[in-house]
Amino acid sequence: MKKTISVEDYIATFPKTVQTRLKKLRILILKNAEGAVESISYGMPAYKTEGKPLLYFAGYENHIGLYATPTANVKFSKELAAYKQGKGSIQFPLESPLPIDLITKIIEFRVNENFSQKKSKKK
Repeated sequence: MKKTISVEDYIATFPKTVQTRLKKLRILILKNAEGAVESISYGMPAYKTEGKPLLYFAGYENHIGLYATPTANVKFSKELAAYKQGKGSIQFPLESPLPIDLITKIIEFRVNENFSQKKSKKK
């Protein structure tokens, strides 16, 4: 199997309908996490701010996975109640639209969290 070398390459491995969702998610992250460093880590698109992991996403047969750390899952527990979750993961089913507003809030929360952690370490 060919090793994925870029986020574009990763997204291109999925059917067109899934690619559309993954591209939307990527744009949303880059728009709301200014200066985020994009890479492939653990075989999926990964983003860092302040030198720390921000979040990851991945495509699957029946859902899009968003990995935003357990703190985001706790912070947005009410809004995420309708979605299957793991300790730091969220599954957005392909049969439903991506919850853009919720995902935006999660991204902004994580950006602020990374910034706050960096700021507190300088003290």
